[in-house]
Amino acid sequence: MGFLQGKVAIITGAGFATLSDGRCGSIGYGIATAYAKEGADLAITGRNMAKLERAKEELEKLYGIRVLIFSADMAAGADNAATAKAVVEETVRELGRIDVLINNAQASASGVTIQDHTTEQFDLAIYSGLYATFHYMQAAYPHLKETAGSIINFASGAGLFGNYGQCAYAAAKEGIRGLSRVAATEWAKDGINTNVVCPLAWTAQLEGFQKAYPEAFRANVKMPPAGHFGDPETEIGRVCVQLASPDFKYMNGETLTLEGGMGLRP
Repeated sequence: MGFLQGKVAIITGAGFATLSDGRCGSIGYGIATAYAKEGADLAITGRNMAKLERAKEELEKLYGIRVLIFSADMAAGADNAATAKAVVEETVRELGRIDVLINNAQASASGVTIQDHTTEQFDLAIYSGLYATFHYMQAAYPHLKETAGSIINFASGAGLFGNYGQCAYAAAKEGIRGLSRVAATEWAKDGINTNVVCPLAWTAQLEGFQKAYPEAFRANVKMPPAGHFGDPETEIGRVCVQLASPDFKYMNGETLTLEGGMGLRP
């Protein structure tokens, strides 16, 4: 029996993706795989239904769990609160509960300097990341209160270190860090654990960033001390499994940085 048998997790931005060499290329899918291996049933969201359907097919076939999929694009001008509420309500209706909410989804126009950024590009990052995290947290709160569950949000070194060409992305991620700390304060009394992970994993998105914006990539992306980038499943995913453990309640409100192969560093 897996560590998360009988548990239910919502993971945003968890569509299937591969690197050019065929390895797992999505943090969201890597997390979903780590959770599936521990027996958790999943609700996964994304903007590309084909990628979600492929993820569902693989996870159910390989690990014998249930997977719900939702096309859930958060954008300026949309009823984003209603979208998050619908995902949460359908998950509870079909799977019975929510134990973990993982806000991983994020889109941005990385590589564009502040003076060249458009309002539309800034909105893309803020709505897909910060607003999405806010709306999912609000919608999931009463169910996480019932299960004394966990919230795992994703920030980035882009905000911590002021990465070149990532103004909107950094702003969204720093907003998520602040929101998470407030949730840790307000919801601790309800038994809800809230933490932030700042990962550096080699993904299809990062691979694409390297190809599209080589100058910005060289300026921002440094090889971790361990000599390799984090693996979406065995490092990022396993960290998220650990954060769903009652043993990690003491870390409520911490920001955790995963440096390729180096583990957790508060």
